[in-house]
Amino acid sequence: MELRFGVASASKSIVVKRILSVNTRRPRRSCIGLAWLATSALAAGQELRLNDLVTEALTNNPEIQAAQKNYEAARQRPGQMSSLPDPMFSPGWTSNGNPLPGAQLGTNPTSAIGFMVTQEIPYPGKRGLRGQIAAKDAEAEFQTWQTTQLNILSRLKKAYYRLSYDHSAIPVLERNRVLLDRLLRITEVRYSAGRAAQQDIFKTQTQISVLEARIIQLRRDEAARKAELNALLNRRPGRPIGQPPELQAKQTVRSLEELFALASSQAPMLTRDQRMIERSELAVNLAHKDYYPDFAVSGGYFNQGSMSPMYQVRVDITIPLYYRRKQAAALTEQTQMLAGARRTYEATNQNLHFQIQDEFLAAEASWKLLLLYSTTTVPQASLALESSLSSYETGSVDFLSVLTNYMSVLEFELNYYEELQNYYLSLSRIEEMIGAPVIP
Repeated sequence: MELRFGVASASKSIVVKRILSVNTRRPRRSCIGLAWLATSALAAGQELRLNDLVTEALTNNPEIQAAQKNYEAARQRPGQMSSLPDPMFSPGWTSNGNPLPGAQLGTNPTSAIGFMVTQEIPYPGKRGLRGQIAAKDAEAEFQTWQTTQLNILSRLKKAYYRLSYDHSAIPVLERNRVLLDRLLRITEVRYSAGRAAQQDIFKTQTQISVLEARIIQLRRDEAARKAELNALLNRRPGRPIGQPPELQAKQTVRSLEELFALASSQAPMLTRDQRMIERSELAVNLAHKDYYPDFAVSGGYFNQGSMSPMYQVRVDITIPLYYRRKQAAALTEQTQMLAGARRTYEATNQNLHFQIQDEFLAAEASWKLLLLYSTTTVPQASLALESSLSSYETGSVDFLSVLTNYMSVLEFELNYYEELQNYYLSLSRIEEMIGAPVIP
């Protein structure tokens, strides 16, 4: 469902014509308004596309690149952990009479020159478990990479939607500032004729100052959002940013139950916690195998000169003699870590489902408010303003009623764009949490 905001604009144009028809003098600020419109038209020529920003962020953002490199580094660990320890080559000699190599070689049976090669061999199954644990670490690092991507894209989208709100709200304030200028001149004319109070002029001037302050705040926020986009895209600071197109309210087709299902199946934070549970289970198995001894096989050759060469073969076996203080404590440690990983998964799952429901309800409320503002509140307030303005011209309605109706129209129209921003911000947060598209 696509919601377009057109009724209020039509009513506003009627109000503009009504006010312009009362005062025939050309205001001094009209040239400023025309210049601003011309500048906006030129800026609008460079449309800022969200899809282009997403592609650029995935390619250039340094946080995403860093997370990717960490994952690529983690992929290299399983082979290292499952390999045998490097063999040890030990050259040496045994001499008699003096410490020099070859002393009494061939005459004394204990003199020899040779070498030994030693290979450590862990108990069967240990190397495979260590490789699987490293593989689970790599899978968890992959989910961290995915989480980083979703976080950066969510920040990018939120900055984009806030910038779009600024580009929609500033023209509304500019247009209404021009209307207040017209209304101020009308009031000044009526005051000079004795048909209006001086406080009406002061009230209008106060509202103009309020609009000026809000425009300054929006301009500041606009500059901040542009700087944020440049930072997320890894561009040079101060690079010009195009103008985003006006947002249209399009209702998402995802239900809350579907969002829960997507989160359970592919949310990166849940998947990462699941991989950590699997890793802890493998670590418990490895801790059990640490009760069994490791081996070291050695073989050597020794030259004895004129006598027959000597060969040596040896097998070393580690004895887990202190298993009560080492292996038993290590097993308890890994068991507790497994229990902690499972509780972490449960906590993440509960918190994730709460946040999804919270953002879904916020988006649902914003959508209902969008419908209310576009179809009822703004059109009715615009008609009330037009009616009070006509009555003000004839003197049957006081100035305060006209100003109150005018501010109501302004606030309702700004509220529409604010709720439109909130709607897309909530959907962006949901996309970050579930790792699936939600925004139509």
